[in-house]
Amino acid sequence: MILVAGPYRSGTGDDPHKLKANVRAMNEVALKLFRAGHLGVTGEALALPLLETAGSTGPGDAAYEEIFHPVAEQLLARCDAVLRIGGPSEGADRMVAKARAWGKAVYTSLDDVPAAR
Repeated sequence: MILVAGPYRSGTGDDPHKLKANVRAMNEVALKLFRAGHLGVTGEALALPLLETAGSTGPGDAAYEEIFHPVAEQLLARCDAVLRIGGPSEGADRMVAKARAWGKAVYTSLDDVPAAR
């Protein structure tokens, strides 16, 4: 299981279309991982439905702060590796740092990900 970590809010000004495009980019990479025999996952896939259910009004509100990054960190704890994609992102960089601290593999390109066993 490989966490795909990339920008969600960074550089978007919280524009919903740009946020959606960032999620789409991570999902496209997760799909490529799946087709290569891995299970690619994103924190957004778990956090965004929870935020909606919690009544979040948008990125940065109290529900977002409570849920978004903590979900990704809990998911990372169960992953074997992280694949960092995209441009600048404090949150994605935090996932990479935690993965390294926990001794997990960190990849910066799909080409670096070893073949599935």
